[in-house]
Amino acid sequence: MITRRTLLKAGVGLASSAAFVPFHARSAEAISPHLALANYTGTDREAQILAAAKKEGQVNFYTTIAKSDLEPLLKPFEKKYGVKINTWRAGDEQVVQRAVSEARAGRYMPDNVHVGSSFLDNLRQENLLQPVVSPMFADLIPGSVPEHRMWASTLLSVWVQSYNTNTIKKEDLPASFGDLLLPKWKGKLGIESKSSDWFATICQQMGTEKGVAFFRELIATNGISVRNGNSLLNNMVASGEVPLALETYNYMPMQAKRNNAPIDWFLLQPAVARANGIALFKHAPHPAAGMLLYDYMLSSDAQKILANMDYVPTHRNIPSPFQNSQITPVDPAMPAAERNKWNERFNHLFLG
Repeated sequence: MITRRTLLKAGVGLASSAAFVPFHARSAEAISPHLALANYTGTDREAQILAAAKKEGQVNFYTTIAKSDLEPLLKPFEKKYGVKINTWRAGDEQVVQRAVSEARAGRYMPDNVHVGSSFLDNLRQENLLQPVVSPMFADLIPGSVPEHRMWASTLLSVWVQSYNTNTIKKEDLPASFGDLLLPKWKGKLGIESKSSDWFATICQQMGTEKGVAFFRELIATNGISVRNGNSLLNNMVASGEVPLALETYNYMPMQAKRNNAPIDWFLLQPAVARANGIALFKHAPHPAAGMLLYDYMLSSDAQKILANMDYVPTHRNIPSPFQNSQITPVDPAMPAAERNKWNERFNHLFLG
């Protein structure tokens, strides 16, 4: 779980954990006049942003989007607008840590960031994000844009349950969380090591004390193996090493299944999702290009690409497998003290 302490410690070694692109930085004093376009609503808004973006020529993008998905998502933007995207990809915590540590050093590198909503709220609390007005907001599902307008949700990562189809038959799947207490699931369950947001929301939906007691009983009765990383957990389900994962981002088993891996998914209630979103930095070195990318990520063009890659789009007119499902979103504005408490509960229960 990211904290102010981890933010302060961040920065030096991050380039070694992800592909690094040398970006042009902006100093704290050099605010571009193009930043005003973030809230411009004139009829020539699109033309002004495009003209200014072409002059800037590039945009720096910090993101957690899967490496294999970046090219099909971003190449159409570069081809359409002639603006180069410099991408730096890492995990949520690393992205936020790097952005914060650079800003505190007076080096403003990224124009845009795309991470989970709770991590976007970390950046908002650090006063690094720029409020935006975009005509794209009208096409998004309710709740996609917070009142402060510091970011907009581009997609939902729905936590689903996944299973190895060589090991478990569809007719034998649990119909409820309570069914996981049956003896047949002993030694077959797995979870990702940083899933405290999922855990907190599930417990709150069950009733906090009842939810915590359920997971305590489940661990004592059938055991739950803990794996570090969602991709690793998904791969272990596909290999059969973990027959059933309690939570996996929906697109992972969907993509693996499409590639003929012996994996499938299902959804237990209560079901939980985390919004991922796009934001513009207030000290963006290329703010017009940043606004162009911001609008693009919310456009039907990009949202269709996301849907085709099994992400759950926030565009109201693009279908998803979860349109008729009851999904509870993680609260991105949960107070830090409460979030840390849930993280401690998770670690105590699942990690010992």
